[in-house]
Amino acid sequence: YWGATVITSLLSVIPMVGEKLVQLAWGGYSVGDFTLNRFYSLHFILPFFLLPMTGMHLILLHSLGSSNPLGVDSISDSVPFHPYSFWSDVVGILGVCMVLGVLILE
Repeated sequence: YWGATVITSLLSVIPMVGEKLVQLAWGGYSVGDFTLNRFYSLHFILPFFLLPMTGMHLILLHSLGSSNPLGVDSISDSVPFHPYSFWSDVVGILGVCMVLGVLILE
């Protein structure tokens, strides 16, 4: 309850539209059951939206490659995404999952 109150009250400092944004986020003039249900639903549904977007981002990064900030002209001068970056991502994700698993089980 108080977390929703404090975080949504931060919107009130936006000039001209802040108070309206707070009322829109709250669904009324104060935080209530409707607000908490709305935030819980958003908290549940958002990962189902973000997971496909992340997958699409990785597929596009793999197929199109990254941007070219150094101006490398030849494809032979670049490092392919797979297997180098892909496996480093896998190792990083597994490492984070292992650390979280240890923290959860203790």
